[in-house]
Amino acid sequence: MNQGVQNVLEEVERWLADRSWSAADRPLDQLLERKRAAGTTVSVVLPALDEEATVGEIVSVIRRDLIDGLAHPLVDELVVVDSGSTDRTAEVAAKAGARVVHRDEILPRLPALPGKGEVLWRSLLATRGDIVCFVDADLRDFSSAFVSGIVGPLLTDPGVEFVKAMYDRPLGNAPGQGGRVTELVARPLLNLHWPQLAGFVQPLGGEYAVRRSLLERLPFPVGYGVELGLLVDALHTVGLEALAQVDVGVRLHRHQDGQALGRMAAAIYRTALVRLSRGHHVRPELTQFERGPQGFVPRTYPVDTEERPPMAGIEEYAVRRVA
Repeated sequence: MNQGVQNVLEEVERWLADRSWSAADRPLDQLLERKRAAGTTVSVVLPALDEEATVGEIVSVIRRDLIDGLAHPLVDELVVVDSGSTDRTAEVAAKAGARVVHRDEILPRLPALPGKGEVLWRSLLATRGDIVCFVDADLRDFSSAFVSGIVGPLLTDPGVEFVKAMYDRPLGNAPGQGGRVTELVARPLLNLHWPQLAGFVQPLGGEYAVRRSLLERLPFPVGYGVELGLLVDALHTVGLEALAQVDVGVRLHRHQDGQALGRMAAAIYRTALVRLSRGHHVRPELTQFERGPQGFVPRTYPVDTEERPPMAGIEEYAVRRVA
């Protein structure tokens, strides 16, 4: 075996032993004590688009377990950023106890681009926590361990800056069959091009907590590529030892159809290509096929190609920090 490859494998194995934990490893009482002693603040952000069926329960569980009734809450801010829902997402989230902000109200001088990454990027300007924890708004049977588990290492280990959740992802009744884009696209890309990240169980998962001081220095792909982009850029910015993952159990959520997954895969592949060769041009479109009355019909969709710059360079963010 090539010596360089062997060294990377050994590094990943050491990282898995040193930087992979379970949510149960850090009891809530311990986290509250560390948080109070350090004076650290925590913001939880839920990006939401037409999630009225699930967002209320997630907000309620976080409030019940991590905010209400605690002399020193674990979560200081609970914000739902609505990216244009046509259902009652905003109303349900507010009633459950979240502060709801519309994507377009944040940084209004820049017209909003469609995509999850755009919402996450803008949320930095709508929150103030030293630690920012992102949680997808479509989770079912939600446990507050999704938040406390991934925030925990950031409160107890000053050397950790970026923590991803890991979990089982069943597909229907089949255990471990979810995460199809992860297995078919993201994991091969990471293993081939960023092998130091090969130890991440859920590299595309939407649940992760990061120190603001790191997030504000990273560019944000505006669409589906945001999770891979942030992970790769964090590796290059702070190194593997500053990254970690925590087992939070099982993740149940709405699964997308095959064509939606294809568009997601194209955006992730494009995000990887940009990081492999800045300025390398790729076709920013994906053609898929649907059967119509006269046979198969091509449908071409744009692939997310925009990225937002690090938030630290945005004038409004810099002004707020001085204030």
